[in-house]
Amino acid sequence: MSGSIRGWIFALLSLTGAGGALAQTAPPPGTPPVAELGAGMYRIAAEVADTFQARQRGLMQRRSMPLNHGMVFVFPEDAIHCMWMKNTYLPLSVAFIDADGGLINIADMQPQTEDSHCAAAPARFALEMNLGWFAARGIGPGARLRGFDRLPPAR
Repeated sequence: MSGSIRGWIFALLSLTGAGGALAQTAPPPGTPPVAELGAGMYRIAAEVADTFQARQRGLMQRRSMPLNHGMVFVFPEDAIHCMWMKNTYLPLSVAFIDADGGLINIADMQPQTEDSHCAAAPARFALEMNLGWFAARGIGPGARLRGFDRLPPAR
């Protein structure tokens, strides 16, 4: 076997984990923690925005988001919270959720707009997913979502 082929196979095995243990690296500084949430039979990996700065930044400047990933905004109080899409390049759907995980309403939001999309009743959380994620799965107002009781309090 030539050296270049052997090197290629070793690299492939290393990337797949078959060639030995891969070094574990910490997420980059400033990366929000990720929480596992649930909606119906679906698992959601949601970045947690639990500080004023993280809520203000949200998903701004992002160009893509994997399927079943999103961002959950944790607010310090139940209120009629509103979202907008300034400097956000992804079309998103936002679900407003009460303190018990009950889905209040969903709004579809277009990129780079300053239109307000607000909760229809006092909400404690907002969950942003790729546009149409909730509708494609038949998840709407009145649904009970899981994992919100394990989120950190707003800071």
